[in-house]
Amino acid sequence: MKLSKLKYNPENPRRISPEQLDKLVKSIESLPKMMELRPIVYDPDTMHILGGNQRLAALRKMGKTEIPDNWVKSAEEMTEKEKREFILRDNVQSGEWDYGVLEENFADFDLDDIGIELPEVISPDGFGTDFSLPEGDKPPFQQMTFTLADAQAEHIKAAIDTLKDQAPEIETFGNENSNGNALYEIVRQWAEQKK
Repeated sequence: MKLSKLKYNPENPRRISPEQLDKLVKSIESLPKMMELRPIVYDPDTMHILGGNQRLAALRKMGKTEIPDNWVKSAEEMTEKEKREFILRDNVQSGEWDYGVLEENFADFDLDDIGIELPEVISPDGFGTDFSLPEGDKPPFQQMTFTLADAQAEHIKAAIDTLKDQAPEIETFGNENSNGNALYEIVRQWAEQKK
């Protein structure tokens, strides 16, 4: 199929940055079979893309003028409403990366080059000495720092808030920090369930 036949969909609700487009170009160059398995879906009535606007942009940036027929698929059997719904569903990004699985099973790939950014991990040696416990907090207390994805942080904050509201009688070991006490109780309950 000639790429000049396909049209960007003016109703496409997602955009990518030039850097993300460059990564998509590299992905297609590195693994062209991806286009066979995830073809561009188009509306045969208008030739607008329903799924794959960014892939079309990447192919054009690569200088392609034609692509194999198995890199595109017509949505000829869809109703107009189904076509519009497809645009939305194809662009929904859900789920979260499991960074442990990525590091364990995909370490041989340049994840950043593919478009997957791992969170920055700071070793304890990199913490420096620029922080300390607030005045009055003394041993045997410890301050701990964690790096979390936004979604993880939101879940933890919600769990801490819920526990603080529902269980004011948490064992504190003399600690006056309600967040720390709630987090301890969450971990204690989890450990009890694992027994």
